[in-house]
Amino acid sequence: MHYLLMYELSDDYFERRGEFRDAHLKLGWDAHDRGELVIAGALPDPFDTALLLFSGDSPEAAERFAKADPYVTHGLVKSWRVRQWNTAIGKDAATPVRPA
Repeated sequence: MHYLLMYELSDDYFERRGEFRDAHLKLGWDAHDRGELVIAGALPDPFDTALLLFSGDSPEAAERFAKADPYVTHGLVKSWRVRQWNTAIGKDAATPVRPA
């Protein structure tokens, strides 16, 4: 299964992220190395949203990540939520569906 962790970023996210970026990136790469985090990044122009794609049997890894993320704990993220994403097309789709 895939899960999207969606961040609503603070208005000063871009200006403040430098102080916490290394710790955030370490957390992300560690989750990637464990096979939990597939890909992640912020949406620019404006920097108001970030998306992190997790893979696993439950949303637990994504939720654990958000609770430990220094961007969240230091207020660079105004809110976050995790949604299941039923991926159906592509080599990494969790439940590939091909036309009949």
